Amino acid sequence: MTAYKKIGKWTPELLPRENGEMVLMQTPRIVSASRSTDIPAFYTDWFFHRLDKGYCAWTNPFNGVKSYVSFKKTKFIVFWSKNPKPLLAYIDKLKEKGIGCYIQYSLNDYEEEKLEVGVPQLESRIETFKALVKKLGRGHVIWRFDPLVLTDRIDVERLLAKIKNIGDQLKGYTEKLVFSFADIGVYNKVKKNLEDNNINYREWTTVEMECLVQRLVKMNKEQNWNYELATCAESIDLDGVAHNHCIDDKLIIRFAYQDRDLMDFLKVKFSPIPESDLFGNAIRLPADAIILPNGMYATHGNNKDKGQRKFCGCINAKDIGQYNTCVHGCEYCYANTSKVSAAANFKCHRENPWSETITGK
Repeated sequence: MTAYKKIGKWTPELLPRENGEMVLMQTPRIVSASRSTDIPAFYTDWFFHRLDKGYCAWTNPFNGVKSYVSFKKTKFIVFWSKNPKPLLAYIDKLKEKGIGCYIQYSLNDYEEEKLEVGVPQLESRIETFKALVKKLGRGHVIWRFDPLVLTDRIDVERLLAKIKNIGDQLKGYTEKLVFSFADIGVYNKVKKNLEDNNINYREWTTVEMECLVQRLVKMNKEQNWNYELATCAESIDLDGVAHNHCIDDKLIIRFAYQDRDLMDFLKVKFSPIPESDLFGNAIRLPADAIILPNGMYATHGNNKDKGQRKFCGCINAKDIGQYNTCVHGCEYCYANTSKVSAAANFKCHRENPWSETITGK
């Protein structure tokens, strides 16, 4: 048998395309769908068609090279979305295929300021959140208020009021609130998009970050939300707030611990939960122990994705999205060069919706 070098993080296999051509395909266990576009909102039908076909094509945004991604070994999918309602019709298909999932749901409230003109009304998005939790189970839908944006119309006080409104309605439906502070100056296209649309943004100061978090931690306690608070890819350490792992091996282990192949990939070790020592004292478990419902606990190796940003805590996963394809029209968007380019690519997709690529090209 021919031995092939890894493509990125995944050992490839020689597999057939629809036209019969044999090509090397990456074979990830975990798929991210997607940091670079909203697949659930706009491309759910395409994604599940490609899942049935067994593969998709992906174009590297840095060098334009097309490669192929096989779902042959895929055991878990992390979805990212601002409107994952279309997923509701497909959850059972994932279960039939033995593929687990959870959803990173960016549920923000910038309606009055018109920063997210393409998303459904807030009330509808909250109902979608609850419907997905009822379908998947608590813990499978993670609330993100991301990013936290400051403008001439939005200050810390206003953001906290928006968070409280949503947090009160999601009580009992989610375990976690993930957020990040919009860092406009780092991303030239975000800066340009905001300026082109006359959004008078402000950069966050350390004092403002600490002020918001102190009040958010207090709010979390006073409202009895009991949410785990976590920041996404932020360097700053904040009391009462963890550094998030958005593609999270601990969460995947919790939901898919019975999948031996996936657990081997994540370097998981299982041990029985001890009742006590010889003297009747409770035995302290390892700090990173994941308690499972079968009387066992799990520990795991270092699965961090070294290819992500410095302060990103995600583990290895293959992202299959493409930039310049999301048509929510968010004014602070980092994933599109422009709304025009995103609309043009979405038009190509609509003209060829079952293509190997998300763009239809």
